[in-house]
Amino acid sequence: MRVACAACGNLLDVVYDWDRARPPARLDFFEKKWSRRFDPLCLSGVWRFHDLLPFAPADRVVTIGEGQTLLQPSAGVARYVGSEPGRLYLQYEGLNPSGSFKDNGMSAAFTHAHTIGAKRAACASTGNTSASLALYCAVTRLMKAVIFIGTGKISYGKLSQALDYGALTVQIAGDFDDAMQRVKEVSSQLKIYLVNSVNPFRLEGQKTIMYRVLEGLRWQVPDWIVVPGGNLGNSSAFGKAFAELKEIGLVDRVPRLAVINAAGANTLYELFERRGLRWDQGQPDKSPACLEYYDELDAGAKRASTIASAIEINRPVNLNKCLRALDVCRGVVREVSDQDILDAKAQVGAGGLGCEPASAASVAGVKLLVAEGVIDPQELVVCVLTGHQLKDPTATVAYHTTDQEQFNKVLGSRGVKRAAFANRAVAVSNDLDEILKAIQLYS
Repeated sequence: MRVACAACGNLLDVVYDWDRARPPARLDFFEKKWSRRFDPLCLSGVWRFHDLLPFAPADRVVTIGEGQTLLQPSAGVARYVGSEPGRLYLQYEGLNPSGSFKDNGMSAAFTHAHTIGAKRAACASTGNTSASLALYCAVTRLMKAVIFIGTGKISYGKLSQALDYGALTVQIAGDFDDAMQRVKEVSSQLKIYLVNSVNPFRLEGQKTIMYRVLEGLRWQVPDWIVVPGGNLGNSSAFGKAFAELKEIGLVDRVPRLAVINAAGANTLYELFERRGLRWDQGQPDKSPACLEYYDELDAGAKRASTIASAIEINRPVNLNKCLRALDVCRGVVREVSDQDILDAKAQVGAGGLGCEPASAASVAGVKLLVAEGVIDPQELVVCVLTGHQLKDPTATVAYHTTDQEQFNKVLGSRGVKRAAFANRAVAVSNDLDEILKAIQLYS
């Protein structure tokens, strides 16, 4: 399938004629679908909003019940970041069938692929996209999955999913950017349907995360949406969601957007905050600032490196669309260290919603923005948690371990010096009295 304009090279958008599509007049229209759980389209947290992504007929929609996710207030995380009580919410996408937000977009892309009769689908992945694609192929039996990963650039939790679901997994020497380049070439030559977020239908599904946020807030628009920045598909989709809702009169304002890079994979931060790159009517990646920065990456053979493997990307394919979203939402970009990410992750986990490291970048970013005075403690903030804790258990165990060698191997090599919020196991002898004493002492 074609994903980019032949004339200018920019990625394609899905654009609707809203006069013909006839969307609902009020957002609370969607509440009537809550009671129709027997209808697969109403059960899905993506497709109950079919009226806002009407690109496929209902009888061609592919759903496996994705989008059953939570918007949860977190008093503990609010205290940690400096927000007022009740003003910080966590949108937990780890409850999707494959354990990450990717299922929202995969359902939409898979639906389009099914509509046009595709028999194979491919992706490059740091792990979550591959798990999602493999899952949809395994459950539906509609297509075969072909997955490209970089050497040593995927966590075991995510790799185990792709292998268990039966996908053809191709491991190449290189990182995600290398895998992305190859999968585009292979998909073009072999006519395989590409499901990476260069695919505009992926972003249509990811828009619905914002619809569920509004739903969870009883249709109130928050002041801030804060999201990790990797390939920039989510931030692009969120900006598009609010721009469309504003256009058709379903909201009267849009929230501000904060995109949080890991410091070891900070292309967007470098270009947006340090070099002044802006949307510029759709031509930013042709600008001298962008071209110069990518030349610097090549000249220095600089590879992305962060414990937050899901956002370990140097060349985000949705850079242009993200810049558009930042323009629409008066956005800001920040970078946070791996230390910041893991400390924030521990605080999220202590509240009962365990997330993978990349997810916690959003929480670490809010803490930074509150400290800077950019986010007011009284503003209503939603952090998107993109993936489940069990996506990367190695990082979690290393943070909480008493084994200094394991800590140094997994985290120390990434510049992480401490585990300020570690919940370490208590070692005791196999003696009842000693066990009782330990429990009385520590509980």
